[in-house]
Amino acid sequence: MSIIDNFEAMLARGQDSALLRYGLGNAYLKAQQPDRAAEHLALAVRQDPDYSAAWKLYGQALAALGQHPQAIDAFDQGIATAERKGDIQAAKEMRVFRKRAEQLPRD
Repeated sequence: MSIIDNFEAMLARGQDSALLRYGLGNAYLKAQQPDRAAEHLALAVRQDPDYSAAWKLYGQALAALGQHPQAIDAFDQGIATAERKGDIQAAKEMRVFRKRAEQLPRD
């Protein structure tokens, strides 16, 4: 049973949380399934808008889908969240990802 299967089973048992959605999003992103990743990461940031790591992965998933304006928005929200929480490294990383997304063609 894969990590995705394990996470999906937890979700099916009703153990929904931002952390679980983050884990699923991360696993799907690693499995080269950014569409599935974006679905779960969107729910993670809805459940916990202060989850800066989820914002970062959500932006990356959207960028992988070619949704660059939406990725930039996600990175902007993530940067603001990280700065508010004092998570300097996460904000710095998202600025780099945001800059890359700005340089890519718009959908």
